[in-house]
Amino acid sequence: MKETTFKRHRRLRRTDSMRALVRETKLSTDDLIYPIFVVEGENIKNPVASMPGVHQVSLDYLTEEMQELVNLGIRSVIVFGVPKEKDEVGTQAFHEHGIVQQAIRQIKEEVPELTVIADTCLCQYTDHGHCGVVRDGEIINDESLKYLTQTAVTQAEAGADIIAPSNMMDGFVAAIRAGLDEAGFHHIPVMSYAVKYASAFYGPFRDAAHSTPQFGDRRAYQMDPANRLEALREAESDVEEGADFLIVKPALAYLDIMREVKDRFRLPLVAYNVSGEYSMIKAAAQNGWVKEQEIVMEKLLSMKRAGADLIITYFAKDAAKWLNQ
Repeated sequence: MKETTFKRHRRLRRTDSMRALVRETKLSTDDLIYPIFVVEGENIKNPVASMPGVHQVSLDYLTEEMQELVNLGIRSVIVFGVPKEKDEVGTQAFHEHGIVQQAIRQIKEEVPELTVIADTCLCQYTDHGHCGVVRDGEIINDESLKYLTQTAVTQAEAGADIIAPSNMMDGFVAAIRAGLDEAGFHHIPVMSYAVKYASAFYGPFRDAAHSTPQFGDRRAYQMDPANRLEALREAESDVEEGADFLIVKPALAYLDIMREVKDRFRLPLVAYNVSGEYSMIKAAAQNGWVKEQEIVMEKLLSMKRAGADLIITYFAKDAAKWLNQ
């Protein structure tokens, strides 16, 4: 019999147990971070129309939501606030009784086993919807750092386990790290939105967080989707400034960037599976065009395969249920 000259890769795909034995990338509930939108008021559980299954919740519903995460095996949450009052500098972002600060205190008191990550930005709190201070139509970088640092410190004082600044001002990691250290929070890590693109995938989030800019857009501080080397420069700056985690946002359209960041820097890498990526699949599934479970799990695995250690995703509850099955 003539000797074969090709390789038989199918040997390792023959059965389900064989495929599981050699599987290179695995997903667990420990990898998942669930985003929660907390609003002021009482008895509020507003569905976000553009994000099926996602709600804005008031504090009286918050503990129930957090306990559900624990029961599913999800151990981390990132908190976004939706305040009643907004002003030109986003005062409610750094007020000690701001909605995020209240939510953090409640979670740490009532569900202490959860790791609480505080999103640190001004856009939900400013009346103009931008992530920094605006003067004559320009976002003023260094003045914004002062308010962002105050926000981070009050979040740490409230009990946040991790500070996650998402504003994309130059020097924001250095400023926040110095502010936290000066306030005695040397032990609190910074999860930097190091690589954040000016993306069309954010639309549904802005419905949930009420953070749409009232003029212009965010391209003067968020990154150009066409740029790869810029992402590495941004990540390198944040590493040098003291970041403990690096986030790439969005995730699905930027898996190439994620892999490059992971290969270059030895910090935990976080993929943000953003609202547009979530809503597209939800809409397609509701129309019967895709099998939701299969496509979601494939998508989350692709992020892990690209180098993500953790994934912020609105699919966290669904994914945890499927993993637990």
